[in-house]
Amino acid sequence: MGIIFGIPNQIVMKLRVLLADITELAVDAIVNAANSSLLGGGGVDGAIHQKGGPVILEDCMRIRERQGECAPGEAVITRAGMLPARYVIHTVGPVWDASRPEAMQSLLANCYRHSMQLAEAYGVQRLAFPNISTGAYHFPKALAAKTAIAAVQEFEFVGVLKEILFVCFDEKNFGLYEAALSK
Repeated sequence: MGIIFGIPNQIVMKLRVLLADITELAVDAIVNAANSSLLGGGGVDGAIHQKGGPVILEDCMRIRERQGECAPGEAVITRAGMLPARYVIHTVGPVWDASRPEAMQSLLANCYRHSMQLAEAYGVQRLAFPNISTGAYHFPKALAAKTAIAAVQEFEFVGVLKEILFVCFDEKNFGLYEAALSK
């Protein structure tokens, strides 16, 4: 499932949703739903670090030495090690706080914006996003899908990125993204 949309300055972007394992995609860059330590964890973060091998952790440790931990909404980039992608963009999603839904959406949208900024700066044409913050961080899945798609559609592309993949590991997220993209 996918859509193609034009951006006012005539750049055309393709958006697609896939039910797949993001660690197996041969794209220019995948996004990691990282924790602030950047040292690996569970879920997609653990899978990326495990399958990518020690290069990713080494790069993350260098980043930590230079800047410290990564704050929610921010993103950093590393090599992809043994993954079929060239780069891994690590972004830290917000831990859901129901008392601050607007702030949570803003932080999540920043994950997408900062990841796309890094992607364009590194010449990435095909970028794959997981479902950021919808697992252990408990961001409501439907709201996360809506926020992600809006952030991508509102981003001011400079023409490097050509395709963005929303990669869902479970049927529920896949259905939510598929429905949102078909509107």
